[in-house]
Amino acid sequence: MGRPSSSSRRRALLAGTDSGRDALRRIAVALSALAAVTVVGTVGYTALGFPLLDALYQTVTTVATVGFREVRPLGPGGQLFTIVLILLGVGTVLYNLGVLVEAVTEGHLREHLGRRRMERDIARLRDHVIVCGFGRVGRSATRYLHDRGHRVVVVDTDETRLDGLTEPFVHGDAANDDVLRAAGIERARALVCALDTDAATTYATLSARALRPDLVIISRARTLGSKDKLVLAGATRAVNPQLIGGRRMASFALHADVAEFLDEVMHDDDLDVRIEQVRLGESDAVVGRTLGEVDVPGTCGCQLLAVRAPRKGAFTPSPPADRVLEAGATLIVFGTPEQVGRLRALAASGRPVSAVEGTLGG
Repeated sequence: MGRPSSSSRRRALLAGTDSGRDALRRIAVALSALAAVTVVGTVGYTALGFPLLDALYQTVTTVATVGFREVRPLGPGGQLFTIVLILLGVGTVLYNLGVLVEAVTEGHLREHLGRRRMERDIARLRDHVIVCGFGRVGRSATRYLHDRGHRVVVVDTDETRLDGLTEPFVHGDAANDDVLRAAGIERARALVCALDTDAATTYATLSARALRPDLVIISRARTLGSKDKLVLAGATRAVNPQLIGGRRMASFALHADVAEFLDEVMHDDDLDVRIEQVRLGESDAVVGRTLGEVDVPGTCGCQLLAVRAPRKGAFTPSPPADRVLEAGATLIVFGTPEQVGRLRALAASGRPVSAVEGTLGG
């Protein structure tokens, strides 16, 4: 597999950013030149005997070519100095106007300021999800995350895909460390990688894993053979949408009611119940207690479907009451958001529901 990048391609991807910076640089140069002409004019007229305010006023009216008369009569030296100042000043003013008109009409300044504002927004994000690749899979993942209240940063090399996007985005190669840092990978909770080719997805996965060894990375595998390679590259899980889609269709054919129920629970926003996970931390009060002592259904109202052992261990469906809860274990539960909220509060505090309901808003 050849890495899909080159110096010329990277220059093309950064062209928009460079244009915006060039526009700001030209504006800064133009304004600096105008300020320099004003200072030179003021100093010159002061040397000719003008008071400071009169010298400044004479300089501004001369450079602006407004046609006012001189503040004081000018001798031959003053007239010669004024001629030079007019030539320099008028040229500088015209250059300023040209630079400003070009920056506004071509949109470079507006785009650059928009990017700076977006960079500040991304810098404030915490626990967001980065979606690399905004094709069909990336769009679907972004919509799902957005509908569930998660903040998303999109990364893509194709500007046409990013047009009109309301989510924060970074235009660039997801395999580039600087691009991933610009997307806030140091503060992200997860990364979804769904690029156009398995090679691009593999390199982006490698880069993301090198920057964040603890990050949850979900990579899209376009072929079955690439799933194992993506896991070796650092993906937490490699997903083949075609395989999942085929199995889902077969499930509907064989177990229509079960498949439809799970589909509604996982994807229907109008349904009030969800299958959620609650991971136990080192300091959670329920760690070391048995499931019988905690009594998740009776105490919180949600149903305990399974327990997963720490460090991505095995699942235990319908765990027995004498199962001891360990730090790092994950509880898979079925219930409403309020019921799951009670369980999270109970896990952290160890107090029964009646003692923590007030902190949960009922």
